[in-house]
Amino acid sequence: MNCPNCKSIVKKNGKNRTGEQKYKCLSCGKVFTSTEKLEGKRLSADKIELCIKLLVEGNSVRSTERITGVHRDTILRLLESVGTRCMAIQENLVKGINVKDVQMDEIWAFIGAKQKTVNQREGYDEKVGSSYTFTAIESESKLIVAWHLGKRSLQDTEIFLEKVYNAVDNGTDNRYQVSTDAFKGYEHSVNEILGARADYGQIIKLYNKPNANEVRYSAGDCIGIKKRVICGNPIKEKISTSFIERANLTMRMGIRRFTRLTNAFSKKWENHNYALALHFAYYNFCRGHKTLNGATPAMAAGISKTFWTLKELIGIS
Repeated sequence: MNCPNCKSIVKKNGKNRTGEQKYKCLSCGKVFTSTEKLEGKRLSADKIELCIKLLVEGNSVRSTERITGVHRDTILRLLESVGTRCMAIQENLVKGINVKDVQMDEIWAFIGAKQKTVNQREGYDEKVGSSYTFTAIESESKLIVAWHLGKRSLQDTEIFLEKVYNAVDNGTDNRYQVSTDAFKGYEHSVNEILGARADYGQIIKLYNKPNANEVRYSAGDCIGIKKRVICGNPIKEKISTSFIERANLTMRMGIRRFTRLTNAFSKKWENHNYALALHFAYYNFCRGHKTLNGATPAMAAGISKTFWTLKELIGIS
């Protein structure tokens, strides 16, 4: 443990009346307890861990507040701090990955209000309304290689693909297959950004007409699929988005902000982004996967040798 004031080495200095371990800084002389300081609030490491554990298991901010007794504003500041750390983990550790088969997709949510409501308002705020989370998964290790929060636009698609490019091994001997749905933003961007090492194919789903009696989520039944080679030499049998769509379900179940037909949706773009960063870091480094014999995706991809504890992920002792 380091001094929260000057980050220097500390030594134990007895305990206070409540039994908490006290420490003294060898440089500045500051005496403090073994609690973690967060934006002016003092929380024990166990309390911080409990708050984050509840969030990654699909609890809302207010339910976490009721369970832990920690004020929701403190929970959101904690989410910001941890989310920022998780973004750095994704950027610094998930890079140069040797991949063989990458599937990409985008999942819808809304922030503040649904897009049709936003369209009726005066002025335009790009951080309100529909949002799309672009994700890329490696089908063998189940690692989330890259993700990006944005709009369903060509610009955000290109930003997302740049993140994929930075995350994978782009050596001359490394070829890998890429599969996406038929979203037009991918069609030319994948080849332009990922280059000739990516063998790219699309899966096109054919739907029947929606049921006129259904009001909510009334997409028609899927009556067939087509597979199309866009560039390179992808194996047609492996052109699929099944794994990434299953990962989308994990997001809906593990991030309360994605739950449909509730008032738990994100009110701020930034908090939505922090929640995504926490989810993906927890998924990659802490959560065992049954299809990997209980290992984490990071272990299967060779990034980590062991399970990360939640305290290690969020940086507390």
